[in-house]
Amino acid sequence: MNKDIHPKYAEATITCACGNVITTRSTVKEMHVNTCASCHPFFTGKAKYIDTEGRVERFRKRYANVSK
Repeated sequence: MNKDIHPKYAEATITCACGNVITTRSTVKEMHVNTCASCHPFFTGKAKYIDTEGRVERFRKRYANVSK
């Protein structure tokens, strides 16, 4: 490994918009993110899958006779 060519790998803090602060190690000292695992809908279980305008039903109706 060559000396003095690698970046410093030190403690870093990641701050989310929701206020959650995560301490980790990185080459960047501070990071600011919009979403984290504490506030993202997928990880909190509040994700909603919306079938807008009945797209699935329209697809099924349109191609119902194709497979027969």
